[in-house]
Amino acid sequence: MQAQSRYQWKTGSSDGYSYRYVSNDPTQSRFYTLKNGLTVILSKNTKQPRIQTYIATKAGSKTDPKEHTGLAHYLEHMLFKGTDRYGSSDWHKEEPLLGQIYALYEKYNHSRDTAERRAIYKQIDLVSGEASKFAIPNEYDKLMSNMGAKGSNAFTSFEQTVYVEDIPNNVIDKYLSVQAERFRNPVLRLFHTELESVYEEKNINLDKDDRKVMEAMFEAIFPNNNYGKQTVLGSVEHLKNPSLKAIQQYYETYYVPNNMAIIMSGDFDPKAVIKRIDQAFGYMVSKPVPEYIFEKEQPIIHPISRTVTGPSAEYLTMGFRFPGASSPDAQMLNLVADMLSNRAAGLMDINLVKSQKLLSVAAYPQLLKDYSILTIEGSPVEGQTLEEVKKLLLGEIYKLQHGDFSEDLITSIVNNEKKSEMRKLGNSPSVAYDLLSNFTSELDWAKELDYTHLLSKITKEDIIHFANKYLSDSNYVVIYKRQGIDTGVVKVFKPAITPVTVNRLAESTFFKQISAIAEQPIRPHWIDFNQDLSKFKLLDLDVLAVHNQENELFNLTYQFDIGQWDNKLLDLAIGYLEFLGTKEKSSEKFSREFYKLASDFHASSGNEESMISISGLNSNFDVSVDLLHDLLHHCVADEVAFKSYIERVKKMRANDKEDKGAIMEGLKAYAQYGAKSPFNFTLTDRELDMLKAEDLVTVLHNLADVKPRILYYGPQSVNELMKNLKPLKNGSSAYYKMAKGEKFEEKPTVENKVLFAHYPMKQTEIFWVRTAGLFDRQLMPTVAFYNGYFGGGIGSIVFQTLRESKALAYSTYAYYKQPQKKENHEIVEAYIGTQSDKFKDAVSGMNELLTDLPESKIGVESVRENLLKSLASERITGAGILLSYLEAQRRGLLADPRRAIFEAIPKLTYNDLKAFHVNKISHKPFTYCIIGDEKDLKDSNLSSFGDIKKVSLSEIFGY
Repeated sequence: MQAQSRYQWKTGSSDGYSYRYVSNDPTQSRFYTLKNGLTVILSKNTKQPRIQTYIATKAGSKTDPKEHTGLAHYLEHMLFKGTDRYGSSDWHKEEPLLGQIYALYEKYNHSRDTAERRAIYKQIDLVSGEASKFAIPNEYDKLMSNMGAKGSNAFTSFEQTVYVEDIPNNVIDKYLSVQAERFRNPVLRLFHTELESVYEEKNINLDKDDRKVMEAMFEAIFPNNNYGKQTVLGSVEHLKNPSLKAIQQYYETYYVPNNMAIIMSGDFDPKAVIKRIDQAFGYMVSKPVPEYIFEKEQPIIHPISRTVTGPSAEYLTMGFRFPGASSPDAQMLNLVADMLSNRAAGLMDINLVKSQKLLSVAAYPQLLKDYSILTIEGSPVEGQTLEEVKKLLLGEIYKLQHGDFSEDLITSIVNNEKKSEMRKLGNSPSVAYDLLSNFTSELDWAKELDYTHLLSKITKEDIIHFANKYLSDSNYVVIYKRQGIDTGVVKVFKPAITPVTVNRLAESTFFKQISAIAEQPIRPHWIDFNQDLSKFKLLDLDVLAVHNQENELFNLTYQFDIGQWDNKLLDLAIGYLEFLGTKEKSSEKFSREFYKLASDFHASSGNEESMISISGLNSNFDVSVDLLHDLLHHCVADEVAFKSYIERVKKMRANDKEDKGAIMEGLKAYAQYGAKSPFNFTLTDRELDMLKAEDLVTVLHNLADVKPRILYYGPQSVNELMKNLKPLKNGSSAYYKMAKGEKFEEKPTVENKVLFAHYPMKQTEIFWVRTAGLFDRQLMPTVAFYNGYFGGGIGSIVFQTLRESKALAYSTYAYYKQPQKKENHEIVEAYIGTQSDKFKDAVSGMNELLTDLPESKIGVESVRENLLKSLASERITGAGILLSYLEAQRRGLLADPRRAIFEAIPKLTYNDLKAFHVNKISHKPFTYCIIGDEKDLKDSNLSSFGDIKKVSLSEIFGY
């Protein structure tokens, strides 16, 4: 099949640079290898004047030294700290102090005497304080911010560490200069405060049951490979005993050009960019990289089981081991996962979720270089054991092995894969990520492009053979996630750290040099609400349309000005629709037909609006829309499905009470609205029990007859659309008018209060919430500027102070939030997640910043540059135009608000931000929403911030 493929490797050359490419590649990717071995992959996409970039090294937790696990992740953090040329105001004075710190850490690493270790760490803290006087925290972020970069980040996985940026296309020279310097000679400065952030990250993950489940899965299924023997974040013991010498050795071993790649997708000329990359990174010297050698895993001949305990809802995870990502069977694995569950019409979707035998299922591959895993997850319904869940999942695998499925399912998966490929093509981040995975997993790009074609050749017999080869009732690992307290978790405790200096006014010579590099300005493009979308009538319905000129994908949405505030049953009814059919067609058949058409059907209800949408291929437009109409108008009550559905809803509601994220959202709603809020505006258990199936079906039929607004994005012209589009309502009778219901309004914050909810966790999370005035359009430029300066991103005042200087958190931020509707209030929110023993310091630290806004001239100019360049290079296209227009309407705006922000930003100063801070935030009361373990937090600490109310789960959720 490969010989017949239209995707063949070719070679080309331009301006002295040879490259490889694949014929007919829609991403136009070029694969270069520079003289020093550096891989460069460039993919051109002119959709918007920005570039998604990844710089990757083939080194992750798998290659961590066994005595220093978590090291690759440490190093990822440290590569944001600068070099001898930036990140320091005086390198000659800083260098000897850093040398002392390196030596002290080596001594600390080898000491096992508690008193000695405490004394050494005290010395580390003292010398680090002196060294910090010369450090410029977050100068890297300021460099990138000045370029208009977005999404500055990095991540470490099993076999890769990746550095991420999204930049305007006119700053390529600046970007390459900074990145080339970043990897030339990284300096491990501000290490002890950053290490404390890694501690916090570890503690956060100790509170994540799903993370513990996956670590247990990898440990059981890979006993010989470092996938299972080591974790990405490392062991607690190794986190307590870091070695800067080991980190430096790791960098010198793996951060070499023949082990790295620069991947770019966006609007640029590859011929020019490859020259610039070569000039910038040509200094790097190739050297041999140690081969990762591991003992081959032995076949699993009996089920291996593990149990993970934690406070969240119970579920079961199964894993089957497969060959690595580059094997032919890995591509087959993607198909088999979709056969089992594609969240629409897979065997498990239809037979277990549609029939409501399980609350939810998922099947997905995890493709790694050495091995892969087919992961299958199942959540029980009320009263069901995890052993019963496992039996049901194995039952569907048995069907796959014995051919108990329709061959049409394979065809449907192929059609949906084609649609998925269309969606990716115009999306630079998606293309860049696929190219990244291709590099780090050492895949064949031609075969990846040919994936859909290969799928179309696969037969039912191939699936049966594959399932029998790799899946059985004995060769898997199963992880039981049970409820309870995990007594085996040992958190990383806070060491004594003195806050380090934050040099907000300092900048390096390198910073000035980069800033001086010339740029060709990008001309901004604003949406013209009169030109960029079409507005017309379909009978008496308002239609908004944007023409898709890229591909044959369409999205059709019916939007209704009614929501859950108007009818508590609306959300329940929309959920019930998933399990309904008509007199002629079952619910299962509807799901299969939608999936076969590669059409996605979605319905949802918000507080004040609801929507029903269908998306897919234009060639299937008419039949997809007809199918949607048929279901909505002719769905009939199913008593068996209804009874199971109500039990399902009860189980989901019970699970929400065990989810700390849901609990926090409830506390925040309580802070904004009081005891009665949109969050707990729902049916009580008794009201739920009194419902009838027909009640929900009536709501659905009525919704289909409410007058909607129609939104369309697709390839049809207005004239075609007017001929082909059908109103949702049947017949000529009047539209159904649903009476308006509750109206919730945010309550003013008049005094400091504490809302506390207990949850067994290692961390404590705090949200500050304050209700401000009604939406003020005049404040939009100031709010955008203020949020960037004060609390958004790693260069903000909040992040620099609470994480970089005081080491109080891994994640912290603050922002002023303007509402989506002009009738609603603006909200101030701040957040910090911290260890319980840092609770009081963390809250006091945030309160200091909420009271007084520190000044940083460099920070102000950095945010200004970022906003101007980000706005100038941003292009809102496609369906985004419709969403932007509707958002402007809700806010009473007649034009694209970005233009007013862009024009006002150059005039704003620190004094404007200070005045805004004083007027809206400083010395104002807040509600503190706190979730944590009650035994770790003293009431006296809580009450020092305001009167305490310990909110019960029934008060939060309303049931």
